[in-house]
Amino acid sequence: MATIKDVAREAGVSAATVSRVLNNDLSLAVSPDTKNRIFTVAEQLGYKPSRLRQLKQNTERAGKTVSLLLWCSIEEERDDPYYASIRRGIELRCEELGLTLGQTLRGRSSLVALQKTDGLIVVGGVDPEEALKLHPDKNTMVLVDQYREQLEYDSVRLHFRQAVDQALGHLLELGHHQIGFIGGEGEGERRAHYFERFLRERGLYHPQFVRTGAWSTADGYRMMNELLAEKERPTACFAASDPLAIGALRALHGHGVKVPENMAIVGFDDIEMAAFVQPALTTVRAYPEQMGKAAVQLLAERFEGREAPAHSVIGTKLIIRESSYSSS
Repeated sequence: MATIKDVAREAGVSAATVSRVLNNDLSLAVSPDTKNRIFTVAEQLGYKPSRLRQLKQNTERAGKTVSLLLWCSIEEERDDPYYASIRRGIELRCEELGLTLGQTLRGRSSLVALQKTDGLIVVGGVDPEEALKLHPDKNTMVLVDQYREQLEYDSVRLHFRQAVDQALGHLLELGHHQIGFIGGEGEGERRAHYFERFLRERGLYHPQFVRTGAWSTADGYRMMNELLAEKERPTACFAASDPLAIGALRALHGHGVKVPENMAIVGFDDIEMAAFVQPALTTVRAYPEQMGKAAVQLLAERFEGREAPAHSVIGTKLIIRESSYSSS
């Protein structure tokens, strides 16, 4: 059986250096090339191979850089914390895995030159073909929250159909058949798609109750005011984000419309503020931070040799509060 001295002799270093490298001594000042040489020799000699494989993977991964391309601007991220939470998950998982977080680029049309990077995470509605111009290796590109399935890429997406089914199923159980929708604009936006699909299948879709605009509280307020100006009003409304729902609540309060007695509201995201508005907001809890972590995990697996594309689908959970259901 091989010993540390055998590994040291073949690697051309001291036994003490071999011991400290194999025990992952972070205080040891030694080059990545030397570490890799020690790992390679140890594997060849059969010295604790299972543990060494993990140590070698950790060392190789620590030298990798991950960059981000986000479709949203800083202002859009501030208005809707969904994408900020995805980014936070990416940052946390990179730190946990010892990956270096490189550049963060923004925008769907004003793509700029990307510095050399080992992996790219694309968040939101950016055309993958455009992203490939920046990082021409689809094997080390992960798409997060893409509207369309891109099976040749690794991807992470939310189970939007489940989310919409949970929200609308809840409202139907409460007896609502005239259900409105307020959402953000965007090609292929999935919440609007599944909203229409769910209600059309039941003969309950009313296009006059649908409004789209910016993903902001201000536009939630505007769109609800538009619905309230109609001769016929919905008795419930699904908002595609909590900031939109909060703006809608403000409009309802301003018109003296009681929630949930005269109109029930269900949001999406379960941001922190959702539990503290009046009435507290029923919403579908998404897990955007988990989406960000899953994206980094997929990249790490690629760095470690996975060849086939993989896809992660994150589920949702309905959180029932006072904006849709009153126990009194």
